[in-house]
Amino acid sequence: MPTITKSNITYDKRNLDNKTLLELYYNMLKPRLIEEKMLILLRQGKVSKWFSGIGQEAISVGVTMALEPNEYILPMHRNLGVFTTREIPLHRLFCQWQGKASGFTKGRDRSFHFGTQEYNLVGMISHLGPQLGVADGIALANLLKKNGKVTAVFTGEGGTSEGDFHEALNVASVWQLPVIFCIENNGYGLSTPTNEQYHCKNLADRGKGYGIESFILDGNNVIETYTKVQKLAESIRKRPRPILIEFKTFRRRGHEEASGTKYVPKELMDEWEAKDPLDNFRSYLYSKKILSPATDETYTSEIKAEIDAALISANAEPEIIPNETTELTDVYKSFDYKEFKPNNKVEDLRLIDAISKGLKQSMERHSDLVIMGQDIAEYGGVFKITEGFLEAFGKERVRNTPICESAIVETAMGLSISGIKSVVEMQFADFVTSGFNPVVNYLAKSHYRWEQQADIVVRMPCGGGVAAGPFHSQTNEAWFTKTPGLKVVYPAFPYDAKGLLATAINDPNPVLFFEHKALYRSIRQEVPTDYFTIPFGKAAQLKVGENVTIITYGAGVHWALETLEKNADISADLIDLRTLQPLDKDAIINSVKKTGRAIILQEDSLFGGIASDLSALLMEECFEYLDAPVKRVASMETPIPFIGQLEDQYMAKGKFENALRDLLAY
Repeated sequence: MPTITKSNITYDKRNLDNKTLLELYYNMLKPRLIEEKMLILLRQGKVSKWFSGIGQEAISVGVTMALEPNEYILPMHRNLGVFTTREIPLHRLFCQWQGKASGFTKGRDRSFHFGTQEYNLVGMISHLGPQLGVADGIALANLLKKNGKVTAVFTGEGGTSEGDFHEALNVASVWQLPVIFCIENNGYGLSTPTNEQYHCKNLADRGKGYGIESFILDGNNVIETYTKVQKLAESIRKRPRPILIEFKTFRRRGHEEASGTKYVPKELMDEWEAKDPLDNFRSYLYSKKILSPATDETYTSEIKAEIDAALISANAEPEIIPNETTELTDVYKSFDYKEFKPNNKVEDLRLIDAISKGLKQSMERHSDLVIMGQDIAEYGGVFKITEGFLEAFGKERVRNTPICESAIVETAMGLSISGIKSVVEMQFADFVTSGFNPVVNYLAKSHYRWEQQADIVVRMPCGGGVAAGPFHSQTNEAWFTKTPGLKVVYPAFPYDAKGLLATAINDPNPVLFFEHKALYRSIRQEVPTDYFTIPFGKAAQLKVGENVTIITYGAGVHWALETLEKNADISADLIDLRTLQPLDKDAIINSVKKTGRAIILQEDSLFGGIASDLSALLMEECFEYLDAPVKRVASMETPIPFIGQLEDQYMAKGKFENALRDLLAY
């Protein structure tokens, strides 16, 4: 039985009944006892890593109890109390921490890097910041559904230095989203103290800059935390808006156990140990005769028995047996492609019109589909693809965004978690760098990690030939074909663009949809007027020949067509890939086996582009059929320049004809 002393924290029970007070205590005691057990298991080598939240339980428990069970919480790795208060079975938690199949990530990710729709929890990723924007997306979904729900998201004082924090607060404020941002200011980001993390007096002061109400709470006082968050949540449900709360607390163990706490002054550690939230609340409850020693002992015995039983059952679970097929299958959410055949009525459309009409028809088919991007509402987008959409679908579904690509991609992820599809327009594909982290680390990995689809299409206006220079003319598809979990689509014709965009929106996986700006208004085609789809992973064979296979996509398709029209003596298969991930390998391999020669044309610079992978694929699969080395043609190894004569020199277009002739003469 612990020694009971006078409480160092002043509690005001207000109108809380004894049952609630005991529940608060029990819910704090449970994660504390689990943590004490985990530290033993860590020393025994039975778990590989542990991020301790000892001394911070009041925040996790108070916030979780203040919210309704069906309201989402996005915790961090020191918020065990969130998971236990939501009553996740300990068996599953121990399986998760030991990398067993009955955990939440099938051994693919560790500790608290998981989510569960069953318990309305969305775990963190190591980059910390993205979950703040994801919370915005869940809160936006609540706003759109008008369900009166609140979302709470956690970060530490270190995480507030990341750009995602500022972007998420700004979006939440501009859109008045019902989300509570919880900062656990626990003194240190790993070993870096707060005076090296920020220079303002209190992190809560940052709320003023975004027009957000903010509060400072004693994070070790569970009653203050619970009652204040409960009151704020009730207010937000009635009047949706974001709120920022800074919880003052302290991290009394290492960032993770291996790092230790030698950098923390002893007097500071002693000061915060005296403010232990569990010990002080226990003393208070004893002094008020609300908790008796016998009841306390019963609670402890009961929880320890639950821990021991969960450990025994988790230890009995078999170790994961690697299965390559399962691993590969789980990268993407299964998608049962449904074909919608084109009608016979057609209209002559430019590429830009086909995309606009296809997007509009998808908005009509999916009644809750949301489009987000800079200047896409009243202005209709910089390329006017969404012109008229605001009048047709309203401001809730056609949303102008602040200039914060990272937060908007994260918001789209939050919408997906809430079951809402979205399309994000990058004003230019180049600007995706400002949202690169959530695309490649959050969207791409979510289904593989915890079976949560990222039902998002990111539209990517790209490409040169328009004298726009290094920051508006890149073709950066290779950044994403490299990343498992993403699908990459790159149409060259209006017909394909309309049908593939419909499929991209239907697909529950994240899709990067590339649209070449130079083709927007220069390429026309007869396109069916009604809604139709085209399957991913099916290349289009535009020319049939005998002597060489030309493999390309995007603007390269039109460069190849021009070259073949000028050189009628060249008999070539011309393959338009259309989708780069998934890739139609069979079409490529079968053609090259027939012709014996292959040339791959890409607008991107040579090294590291998709042409390199295709070349390697053909060398592995078709070597004995080749009559010449596989040839790659690409743009110069420089950033793309602005002035026309330099851009012409840069482009692969001017090199293709000679390269093709050289290959045929080999």
